[in-house]
Order: sequence, then structure tokens, then C-alpha cells
Amino acid sequence: MRSRKATTMLGALVSVSAGLAMLSMSAPSIAQDKTFELKLAHWVPPSHPLQKALEEWGASVEKTSGGTIKYKVYPSQQLGKAFDHYDMARDGIADLTYINPGYQPGRFPIIGAGELPFLISNAKGGSQAFDAWYRKYAEREMKDVKFCLAFLHDPGTFHSKTKKIMVPDDIKGMKIRPAHATIATLVTQLGGTNVQASAPEVRDIIDKGVAEAVTFPWGSIPLFGIDKVVKYHMDAPLYVTTFAFVFSKGTYNQMSAAQKKVIDNHCTNEWVQAVAFRWADFESAGVAKLKAEPGHEVYPISDAQLAAWRKAAEPLRKAWADNARKAGVDPEVVMKELQASLAKYNAAAK
Repeated sequence: MRSRKATTMLGALVSVSAGLAMLSMSAPSIAQDKTFELKLAHWVPPSHPLQKALEEWGASVEKTSGGTIKYKVYPSQQLGKAFDHYDMARDGIADLTYINPGYQPGRFPIIGAGELPFLISNAKGGSQAFDAWYRKYAEREMKDVKFCLAFLHDPGTFHSKTKKIMVPDDIKGMKIRPAHATIATLVTQLGGTNVQASAPEVRDIIDKGVAEAVTFPWGSIPLFGIDKVVKYHMDAPLYVTTFAFVFSKGTYNQMSAAQKKVIDNHCTNEWVQAVAFRWADFESAGVAKLKAEPGHEVYPISDAQLAAWRKAAEPLRKAWADNARKAGVDPEVVMKELQASLAKYNAAAK
């Protein structure tokens, strides 16, 4: 005959077993999901802050998914050229890619608002503001992929091999590698010639004399070895470049509901901070680094010269508005929304 204590323990074990069985039937278990090996692709060197950000993103996805979504980061254009990264996500060559929309003029007119000179003052608040603003338009403009998040680098400027660039007239006759389509338009309007090249190619084209100057953020000048071929640096916050992480819809659609939720929870404005903030500090620190390098001249411009640059950039606002209108949106409404978001995050240029 069983003792009362043994009977009680047996009953408890049966209850626990039954409870666990019910739990396993009522809640989908992420451990039973198909395993994915994500390819996270970018085109900057592995020493770039973006590498660490992608590693942290992937590690968090893997942990949160219970190991059913694994990852590997592919830097330095290993899976394709910088210009191709949007299409790589669209076509499933990579699962998450880092894109510069401005590398393909005219393809993404709405997000191009962020490229306008003298609009955004810093990369930290600017990235949060920009991402919060663009989410409303991402599905319209990037419908081939699943938009994840958007961000910016800290304001960049002109870096030249041959002469100081002080005023807009100095651009006339120069060969310049622009950061994106909007700066390319500015160079053309001022009488310069654009030399198209991705960031990893800049040092080579300047070294060979194909270009004389580049628009680039500060910390990335030494990172890409461009400090070996330029010497003059205009100390003015001319522009920022917009970026995004985009995810393959083909991969996303194969995932379970639980796995999709993991990806969704890693494509948020909070994750923008993790991606953008370290990079912002890195670029900002580049000013002092270049000032300390022998043979480099970081020079200020006067208020009058800055005003001349602002005036020279005014036609770009109209050009952007025309392109946005063609894309089916009201540019005045879109710009007001962006400016309000920038003001909210203390990132509007003065």
C-alpha cells in the first residue's frame, strides 16, 4: 500500500507533467522552428564600427531566437559591390544588407531628403529622428525588401588633395567624388565634375588623379586610408549620408511567426541607437585625429563663406521636392514631418 506522502508526490508529478504537456501544445516552441543561417552583408572594412554593430545585432537575434536564427557577417564587399547591396537583399544573395540609397540616383527619392546639406546637425539624434520619420514611407519606396532601420553618419565635408575649398566657386573645374546623388548635383551646379566610386575605391581614384577631392565623414578618412592622399579639410558640417538595413523578404517569409517577431523586434528605433551611436562617436573623433596628423590642414571657414555655401545649396531643396512629387508624395508635408522629427530629437541644423 502506498503511503499518503508517496501518493501526494505522484499526484504532483502527474500534475506537473500534464501542465508541461499543455504548455507545449498551447505555445509554439521556437526551438522546433527551422534553423536559418543569416548572411549579414556590408561593404566597409571589418575595422569599421558597423562590423561590431552587425555582430551585436546578429548575436542578439541568435540568442533571442533560441539559436534557431544564426548569422555570419560578410564585410568588405565579399558578397557583392557596395552599389548592389539593396538588390542583394531583394534577390536573396544576402539576408540583411547595409545600403546607401544615394548610390543609386533617382531610385529612392523620398529618403533622399536626408541628404540635403545643412539639414541635420548630428548623427545620434539625427539617426533616431530620421528612422522614425522614414518608417512611414519605407514600404512605399523599398517594397522589394523588408525595411529594418535607417540611420546616418556624423556630418561630413570636403577633403582635398590639391587645394583648400573655401567657397562654392572653388568647386569649378574640380573632379570630386560625391558622397551621394544630392552632393553630386551640387558639384555639377557649381561647375565641377563628379567621379562616381564607392567608399572603398576612394583612396585609389584620388591617388591616381582621377579625382581631386571627396566628400566624406571625418573618422572614415583614416579608416579607408584616404588621409594618405588628401591634405586639406574644410571644417564645416556640410552634409550627412543616409543608410539603411534591409532584410530579404524571401527569407523573412519562410520564418515562423515567432522568428518573424524576433526580426521585427530587432528592426526598431531602439536598435538604431545601437547601430548609429558608436559610429557617430567614431566619426566625430576623426577631426582631432586629422588635426594631429603631420601634413594635414583642418581649416575653418567664415560665417560669410558658410552663408555662401547655404545659398549654393538652396536649389537642391527644389530638386528634391520635384523628385518626391514624381514619387507621389507632397514634398512640403514630407519635409515638415522630417523637420518636426529632427526638432524632437534635437538634431536640426541651426
